[in-house]
Amino acid sequence: MKNDDFILKEFINDAFNLKSHLIEFLSLEESDLEDFLRNAKMNLASLHPGDSLGEVSDFYEDIVGDRHLADLAAWHISSKDYIADTLRLQQRFSRDLVLDFGGGIGTHALANAMSSKVEHVFFVDINQTNRIFVEYRAKKLGVENKLTFCKTIQETEISKFDSIVCLDVLEHLPDPTSQLDIFYKIMDSKSVALFNWYFYKGENNEYPFHIDDNEIIEGFFKKLQLNFTEVFHPILITTRAYKKS
Repeated sequence: MKNDDFILKEFINDAFNLKSHLIEFLSLEESDLEDFLRNAKMNLASLHPGDSLGEVSDFYEDIVGDRHLADLAAWHISSKDYIADTLRLQQRFSRDLVLDFGGGIGTHALANAMSSKVEHVFFVDINQTNRIFVEYRAKKLGVENKLTFCKTIQETEISKFDSIVCLDVLEHLPDPTSQLDIFYKIMDSKSVALFNWYFYKGENNEYPFHIDDNEIIEGFFKKLQLNFTEVFHPILITTRAYKKS
């Protein structure tokens, strides 16, 4: 396994070979990759069904496909400094059995799988294309034996996790408060969970994928404050660390 500094350098260098993985996995010409990434967000937003919760669930599970890979990849490539700080944060807390919930293109799951402090990573994502792509990446990076890929938390068959990573996910869920309840049940007194959120659709609906319902948001923060205690960390990012209260 690799040390923390080496893992960060590997990410900052080329996002764990992300571009080459996309080219190979999607059978793209190298010359077409930049256009594919550049138009990702617009193409994905044009498919979004709006605020119908049933349709939104179908959107993330079945519809997004390759466009979601492109949107996530473009974000991770263009925001390497921020993503690197989230990797530094998870290096402070990740250990033993890790749940990566809504893991997307796998940056955090792959980094955790490379760590000697982590026994195994359970990558959970509702979208099959994401799961297949990250499994492909894991094999390319030689960490496939430390990752299990599941559609739901129940499929992991793990009752308690030592670490939970849930980044850029909660604002996409129709009921993020219920998700906090689920996380609470699968943590013990020593577990640490990493959460962030952005409950905002933007000034001009730039983020149609995000919920921004005031009642839902208020319920989320009440539950967060009731069941979790924040664990201080010195990294200046929006992601927070929590243990059970």
